[in-house]
Amino acid sequence: MLLSNSIQSVCRHLLAAAVITCSSVAHIDAKVIVEKPWKHGALQATSDGHYLQHKDGTPFFWLGDTGWLLPQRLDRYEAAYYLNGAREAGFNVVQVQTLNGIPAINCYGQMSNIDGFDFSGIDRKGVYGYWDHMDYIVDAAAAQGIYIGMVCIWGGLVKGGGMDVEQAKSYGTFLANRYKDKPNIVWIIGGDIRGDIKTEVWETLANSIRSIDKNHLMTFHPFGRTSSAEWFHNADWLDFNMFQSGHRAYDQIKGDGDDRASAAFNEDGWRYVEAARAKTPAKPVLDAEPSYEHIPHGLHDPAMPRWQGYDTRRYAYWSVLAGACGHTYGHSSVMQMKRDGYLGAYSAETSWIDGMNDPGYRSMKHLKNLMLTFPFTTGVPDQSVISGANGERYDRVIASRGSDYMLLYNYNGNAVEVDMAKIPGKKKRAWWYDVADGSLKYAGEFDGAKKTVLRPEKPSRADGSVDMVLVVTDSEASYIQPEHTQLASK
Repeated sequence: MLLSNSIQSVCRHLLAAAVITCSSVAHIDAKVIVEKPWKHGALQATSDGHYLQHKDGTPFFWLGDTGWLLPQRLDRYEAAYYLNGAREAGFNVVQVQTLNGIPAINCYGQMSNIDGFDFSGIDRKGVYGYWDHMDYIVDAAAAQGIYIGMVCIWGGLVKGGGMDVEQAKSYGTFLANRYKDKPNIVWIIGGDIRGDIKTEVWETLANSIRSIDKNHLMTFHPFGRTSSAEWFHNADWLDFNMFQSGHRAYDQIKGDGDDRASAAFNEDGWRYVEAARAKTPAKPVLDAEPSYEHIPHGLHDPAMPRWQGYDTRRYAYWSVLAGACGHTYGHSSVMQMKRDGYLGAYSAETSWIDGMNDPGYRSMKHLKNLMLTFPFTTGVPDQSVISGANGERYDRVIASRGSDYMLLYNYNGNAVEVDMAKIPGKKKRAWWYDVADGSLKYAGEFDGAKKTVLRPEKPSRADGSVDMVLVVTDSEASYIQPEHTQLASK
């Protein structure tokens, strides 16, 4: 196997990262203790149906990384290194393609399917098989406190006739029995496909798993610019919705969206959230595939501009402050575990190791830290806190409001007029939160009853981006103080 220089350079770190344990706490090194979120119980929707929490009521903010080809491309040591790095970057979910082929073949040359969809003889004595490696990845993720979002089989395989209803029943039974007792599984049906294509196969797969495993959440990963809410919102097996805002720019229209979450939404990821939240009964929703960092606009033309870290932040903050229960980020090289010396899909050039150090990848944790600083599961999206007309496209400010705080994402650094009276308190405090590095700058105390115009000081960033979050609280609230320059890591 040809390894890149960047991958070879991590070898000295692998022993610490590869410590895999099934105990409640994993010691990754002498200073780091990883707490397991599932110690608070299984994941479930909040009572209002809009967010996720653990059984004991502890809020869960989904921050996912896209690691589609992790099970196929990385060996044990590389997988451990990747998962350790994902945790360090703040991710608590990794979405993977469990089967990207029929059969799928991993880096050890082992096949996922030996006898069609009859898995009775898949575990062979003395052979470290495909599913042994998948087991290892699930356990390695658990040691890092990370959930594995298992896309059971990629949609294109099913669309092409690779799995029928009876095979879906067999496969779902196999998966559920193998992973029902793992604490860190989220089932993802579909995989970049519309829900009205092979619907009976997806329903059978979902119900086969759910008949055995009632403890793990389940959702559906749809095609670009569509949402699971359009086909499966009322399905008993669907616990929360996913949409794919996709990789195309405003001017790249193909018209492949559906009636509600359509191509007309363009890059406005917040619109998909609004559409899903308008449905009853209420179910949580998140963007499971926005534009990947460093992938060309529209995916296929290498001459097109590449999406940058600030683009990935815009998608994330727009959807979360519009009411999403979390967000999944993606990087072109990381999602395919691209190696130096190999031709990457979608014009990927850098290795997955290098991708994990790119600005968007490293800045996602600041979103999670921000949301978990506040009781976000009791908050509501509320654009009325912005006084007067809001902007369009990149000039739009997206806002969320709690009982004594407001969060406003400002992508272009424009002045924004805030209705301070939208939350109680005679005085209000405000801060500018730098979404690129997580720093806080106190903006002052203001009259709590007035509409106040605030404009951020443009940060000094190499890429020229200026996106910030305006944080406003009742002056009596204790979430953050004027002297604070960072938020606590969550």
